Amino acid sequence: MKAQIKEKTIAKIGSRIGSISGITSIMGSWQVCHNICLAAVMLLGIIGITVNGMPLLFLTKLALPLWSLALSLLIITVILYAKKKCISKNMIVFNSGLIIAGIPFQSLQKYSVVFWIIGGTLVLTAIIIFTKNKIKNHGGEKHEKGF
Repeated sequence: MKAQIKEKTIAKIGSRIGSISGITSIMGSWQVCHNICLAAVMLLGIIGITVNGMPLLFLTKLALPLWSLALSLLIITVILYAKKKCISKNMIVFNSGLIIAGIPFQSLQKYSVVFWIIGGTLVLTAIIIFTKNKIKNHGGEKHEKGF
């Protein structure tokens, strides 16, 4: 009984770490920060507030630390998966795709399209597999939770 509770707790922690990894990898991408900033400027403009410059420029300074945190959390998630097999493989593939697509290194920006394609392919693959499993198991059979 205690072993089941401990395993469920580890699975919950692993899922949360994986989710945080995905979120921070998205925020770690300079392009995403830039697009969020542009969206904020647009929304402010719609309601009549004029903004000169980039109000969220400070987020670009956080891109590398956030991406590094996302990578660290992904590594922890993979280790938990290797030891306990209590985390969804699809979630790991999904988060890996996000991290690859959001590589923030300025020296690698000329290859960003390649990273977007590779990361996007991994994300799309995880979504397709997740959706396929949900459709296949719709009849109430036991299935893997989450991505």
